[in-house]
Amino acid sequence: MTFSILAHDPETGAIGGAAATGSLCVGGWVLRGHLSAGMSASQGPSPSTLWGEEVLAEMRDGKEAAAAVQSVTGADGGKGYRQLAALDLEGRTGAFTGDLNTPEMGSAAFGTGVVSGNMLAGLDVLDGMVQAFEGATGGLDLRLLAALRAAEGAGGDSRGLLSAALLVLHPDHAPLTLRVDHHADDPIGALTDLHARATTGEYAYWAEKVPVKNDRERGLD
Repeated sequence: MTFSILAHDPETGAIGGAAATGSLCVGGWVLRGHLSAGMSASQGPSPSTLWGEEVLAEMRDGKEAAAAVQSVTGADGGKGYRQLAALDLEGRTGAFTGDLNTPEMGSAAFGTGVVSGNMLAGLDVLDGMVQAFEGATGGLDLRLLAALRAAEGAGGDSRGLLSAALLVLHPDHAPLTLRVDHHADDPIGALTDLHARATTGEYAYWAEKVPVKNDRERGLD
């Protein structure tokens, strides 16, 4: 039903994720993150938003991503219908795919992140996301968007797409949390357009004046 990518930028300390699906509201269901913990993507035919929050709590308490995923998923009787990926602040990853997800399904770790998907047109969707992310230039946000578009180009969700989302957290910038909850024609294109609007002009100028993790007093002078 969904494909997602979580990634870490070791040069800036930024973490981020992006996802798209053939259903509604992918951002609200799938992506979670916090600069004190890492990122998570909880998806599947019966996704658990609890998983997404719980794996962040485990990583905040010091567990590596893989151990946190194992801890959260192990005791859930419905785990066969769920999928979870996690990225900790050191760039380590963990992933779980229940065997009752709809094929094609799976996850793949790469140098600075992890990709996951279920009900995919084919597993080459995951490969396409990794190749596009690693081959793209620009900030973490732009590379994540490139990965989404590549996944769509490789077949993406076998049903087509209705929603897309991007979440980027940076210690020196305001959170970038963008969602297209329904777009019948091109949700990734709509997300890309929203991203352009949110990172330029007056909105971007305003966002540079709000407090951030590394400067809680920013904007007061």
